[in-house]
Amino acid sequence: MLTMNKEEVQAGVDAYENWYHSITLPYGIITPGHEPTTEARWQALWPLLPPLKDKTVLDIGSWDGFYAFKAEEAGAEVLATDHFCWNGLGWGNKAGFDFAKLALNSNVKELEIDVPDISVETVGEHDLVFFLNVLYHLESPYTEFKKIASVSKKWIIIETMIDERLNEDLPYFRFSPDKLLDDPTNWFVPNDAAVRGMLEKFGFEVLSSIETGKHQKTLTKEKLTRKLYLAKRGKTWML
Repeated sequence: MLTMNKEEVQAGVDAYENWYHSITLPYGIITPGHEPTTEARWQALWPLLPPLKDKTVLDIGSWDGFYAFKAEEAGAEVLATDHFCWNGLGWGNKAGFDFAKLALNSNVKELEIDVPDISVETVGEHDLVFFLNVLYHLESPYTEFKKIASVSKKWIIIETMIDERLNEDLPYFRFSPDKLLDDPTNWFVPNDAAVRGMLEKFGFEVLSSIETGKHQKTLTKEKLTRKLYLAKRGKTWML
């Protein structure tokens, strides 16, 4: 049941200056996110998703919570997790998530946890895992991705920057110690073959992939793009 009127929702949105996601709140009020294409990305992703009703979903790197709230709206039981953004280690913090959750009367569960600490013991196993734009921020991407794979029972959605400088048949990660795109948290950018290779290594089959970021000039200049992958577990993965 909605507990805030329109003026209260708008005041809450205006009170927070560092929105990253563009989230539609009650009364059609949309948060002024730094990432204005959030809804368009969801519309591109939605046809690829399995039915989410009565499924469990883990959203890693939730930030303002757009994807967590969308999954809940679709009938899923959702656990949103974050550490870097929620702790204000970047330019954002958890205030956006907290207010959006309140305004939406959401029952999304939340857990502040860093990627290296994710395991079946800490977050459980989930039907679907969202792992969106986190991979290239990891200093040990292969090691940490193994942990992500362990908590996904059926499906995983990955969105990441993709390096396009070399032959895509050769799997590699581009090491970026030079503040790639002026972001000191960008460490290792994979190519398409590396993402597919890791998914296969951990027992997943890529069902579909779409390009989500070629339009961004900063990516094009660096011969980067963004891609989103939907993968399904097809076999038992091995360490």
